[in-house]
Amino acid sequence: MAKSRTEQMIDKLRDLQISTPDIEASAVVSLDGLMMASSLPAGMEEDRISAMSAAMLSLGERIASELGRGYLDQVYIKGENGYVILMSVGDEAVLTVLARKQAKLGLIFLDMRRTVEELEKIV
Repeated sequence: MAKSRTEQMIDKLRDLQISTPDIEASAVVSLDGLMMASSLPAGMEEDRISAMSAAMLSLGERIASELGRGYLDQVYIKGENGYVILMSVGDEAVLTVLARKQAKLGLIFLDMRRTVEELEKIV
């Protein structure tokens, strides 16, 4: 039996986390703030993560556009305990990743881009 789109996206998120151990959590969120698929640890609120991800991507796109920076590639936030990184998945969704503070960002960006390419075929 064929896997649903949600199951396929969850598989891609799990593959991302397995290949990049510094990624603690990941999710695919629609642009209107609804969770499409996630691989989050227990205790994380999907609704809050999805709403904040959509809002940050929207704001990032507006800033990039208004300030003449072109198409938004990524948004990342560095906090005391690590990073929140967002990348567009086509025109329909955003990939959100939570990474440890000692993470190698170059590797994470590369792996996220590869995952985005795979997710674009599913979304």
